[in-house]
Amino acid sequence: MNNILSVKSLTKTYGHQIGCNDISFDLHEGEVIGVVGESGSGKSTLLSCLAGRLKVDKGSIKFKSRTDVKEELTEITEVRRRYLSRTDWAFVHQNPRDGLRMDISAGGNITERLMALGQRNYSSLRSKALNWLSKVEISTERIDDNPTTFSGGMQQRLQIARNLITEPRLIFMDEPTGGLDVSVQAKLLDLLRKIVIGLNLSVIIVTHDLGVVRLLADRLIVMKSGEVVETGLTDQVLDDPQHEYTQLLVSSVLQF
Repeated sequence: MNNILSVKSLTKTYGHQIGCNDISFDLHEGEVIGVVGESGSGKSTLLSCLAGRLKVDKGSIKFKSRTDVKEELTEITEVRRRYLSRTDWAFVHQNPRDGLRMDISAGGNITERLMALGQRNYSSLRSKALNWLSKVEISTERIDDNPTTFSGGMQQRLQIARNLITEPRLIFMDEPTGGLDVSVQAKLLDLLRKIVIGLNLSVIIVTHDLGVVRLLADRLIVMKSGEVVETGLTDQVLDDPQHEYTQLLVSSVLQF
């Protein structure tokens, strides 16, 4: 398999506190890796380091861009990181308001990334926005509506459309179903699964919900106190956990 991301010995500390310590794994093209653990386990720190939002203390993060060139992400410039975040990467926030422009229309949100890359044809941009509204199951009649008029679930679907319109190679998801009602979560998960499979996306998803990773993730990384304690195929880890901490997670003894 071709690796789109290779992480070696990644370490991040906050003074004397460990954020994540000596993390290594490969993400294959078209694969979904889930990262789970209780609050404070280091999973969000890991995601922020991978997305370039935090500077790592040690380690290597190699990313294969659209040109098939492997870049060392710990050494790229801020200009390059911002470019990748608009093209090759996408970041889906737990709170959609963190990933949307609440002062512009739904269509404007979806096409903003394309406009940042120089696309200016109004008719083409609107057509692409309508197409993506349909893909995320939002009525195309809402294209000119402000996202403040949308429900939480609709805002999250709009954020997904905004992120995926540039056909990114790597998606970071931070608790994408967090804060939503159970019925809304189920619909969003079904939509995410169809999109991920349909577009053959490479995804790293951080969540405390084991039901989310069972449905979406091919492989699982279990973190505790900033370190990986268990990793493997999702069904194997969840059905036959080897580490005591993972067993506690699966049996829902730990509270998040």
